[in-house]
Amino acid sequence: MIDNALELSKKVNEAIGIIRRKTEVKPPIGIILGTGLGGVAKEIDIHLSIPYDEIHHFPLSTVEFHKGNLIFGKLENIDVVAMQGRFHYYEGYSMQQITLPVRVMKYLGIKTLFISNACGTVNPNFRAGEIMVIEDHINLLGNNPLIGINDNTFGPRFTDMSEPYSKRLINLAEEVAQNNAIKLNRGVYAAMTGPSLETKAEYKFLRLIGADVVGMSTVPETIVARQMGLEVLAFSIITDECFQENLEPINVDLILSTAAKTEPKLCILVREVIKKINML
Repeated sequence: MIDNALELSKKVNEAIGIIRRKTEVKPPIGIILGTGLGGVAKEIDIHLSIPYDEIHHFPLSTVEFHKGNLIFGKLENIDVVAMQGRFHYYEGYSMQQITLPVRVMKYLGIKTLFISNACGTVNPNFRAGEIMVIEDHINLLGNNPLIGINDNTFGPRFTDMSEPYSKRLINLAEEVAQNNAIKLNRGVYAAMTGPSLETKAEYKFLRLIGADVVGMSTVPETIVARQMGLEVLAFSIITDECFQENLEPINVDLILSTAAKTEPKLCILVREVIKKINML
């Protein structure tokens, strides 16, 4: 059931009320520590960590390798708020539940949102262990977090998506990658519901419609972030190669191992982009 605008606004305000009892900080940067950015949490000088189950209306992650804390601290001497663990449509949550933390972070003060995820590549020029900065996406989730009665205080009903991912921030990320000898692909992310992976025919379809990688997250958060006027920078760690010609059965341990090996490079990208934002 889709929350109506009044219910959603009430839930956001109640969640903020809980957080504001613990901190008054207004961080300009929000980070969704999905797959590939868990290590960033170790680099944040954390002054407060709030378990999701203490924040009214926050979902709880049911994915065993996703933690569940909202953390506040400093990264590169800049105040940040970070979601240590995200939520997915396949977990059974509504689009409004998945994206509620983004709305909360906006009202806590963020202006820029960093997102990370793991994905499979359908582009033969991309390889497992590489990173892609997302320049556009294809929403194949069959749903949209803005469906329902619109609350104009959140943003416009018909949200413009001509630039869902900030060109300015993408350029900064590419500059950082070049300076640190990190290969950074640029491409299109297709979002599927999961949790099953795609068939050979589906991978072929995704490649034909212009996708470079496929994953199960990020798009709902980006849509809501853009509705609320946030700049978004999103990275995908490519954990597996999804070429229908030689598709192999899924190996979750290998996917997680690939993400872990690539994570330090992604942490450098995020840390250095944040530093550059602070200098502008």
